[in-house]
Amino acid sequence: MHIISRVVRFSALAMIALIFTACGGDEKSSQTSTKDDRLRVVTTVSPITSIVENVGGLRIRLEGVVPEGVNSHTFEATPSMAKLISQADLIILNGLFLEQPTLALAESNKKEEAVILSLGEKTVSPEEWQFDFSFPESAGHPNPHLWPDPNLGLRYAELVHEQLVAMDPENADYFSDNLNRFRTNVDDMDQAIRAAVATVPESSRKLLTYHDSWAYFAREYGMEVVGAVQPSNFSQPSVKEVAALIDQVKELDLPAVFGSEVFSSDVLEAIANDAGTKFVDDLADDDLPGKPGDLEHTYLGLIKQNMIIMIPALGGDASSMNGVDTANVFDGVSDAVYPQ
Repeated sequence: MHIISRVVRFSALAMIALIFTACGGDEKSSQTSTKDDRLRVVTTVSPITSIVENVGGLRIRLEGVVPEGVNSHTFEATPSMAKLISQADLIILNGLFLEQPTLALAESNKKEEAVILSLGEKTVSPEEWQFDFSFPESAGHPNPHLWPDPNLGLRYAELVHEQLVAMDPENADYFSDNLNRFRTNVDDMDQAIRAAVATVPESSRKLLTYHDSWAYFAREYGMEVVGAVQPSNFSQPSVKEVAALIDQVKELDLPAVFGSEVFSSDVLEAIANDAGTKFVDDLADDDLPGKPGDLEHTYLGLIKQNMIIMIPALGGDASSMNGVDTANVFDGVSDAVYPQ
């Protein structure tokens, strides 16, 4: 009787274990077989990654390839990027000669059916190209920094929306809802910038920076870029060029000159000291505030931060920025990758 009881208990335990194993095996099999059918999208600089993230939200797999805080003009594509690009359905670049090594890598490694979307060429015509101190017309490459003007950033978002809808029409409504929310926030930002610039004395609406990232912004908002320290070949300026810039700062009586988080600004600091003006070194053009996952780590967060830095330094009031929503427009937390 005891033997039979032990056999029954053993059989029952064995059956439970078998059922548990089978269930666990099914679960593992189910997890393994789950396929992520979202579009795989690769982007370059972080402001573009953020714009794409706001339109695509949770319905795309998104990864940027240019680390934040590096010089995107001289960034060399790495071999490990080739595999990532080879798996992408959509590769999105700024264009206008900003990311030539990455473009070459994409053209030689992409899937046959993959799409390369170059935003700059579809946003401004050659007649609208801006040439300046860092990007002289003689070199033939226009200033590629369109995104500091949020109106052009919105055009980027519209182009991204068109491409995502064409490639994934089942999620068209989702992409459109995100774009509409993003458009509302950009419109609010645009009005806030205009209000802030209006508080800057007209004689002070001038920008002298280390690297020239503000050509399109200045054109849109009634400011003037009067100079940039960094020559077009990204070398250090000559002694003669530095002396000329010091004279220019004194002549224009500039309230501040602006460096960058990315580019070394020792020369510009020396110019500011010799000219007796304020040196501000924390503007950014492609390094989003905070860290990935932070509420302010967005494209509009970058614009807001720059205005809060720039406008008071020029003698204006940036309080119009306070109510502008800069968070991502979609619900949930995406798995977008921003390399650091």
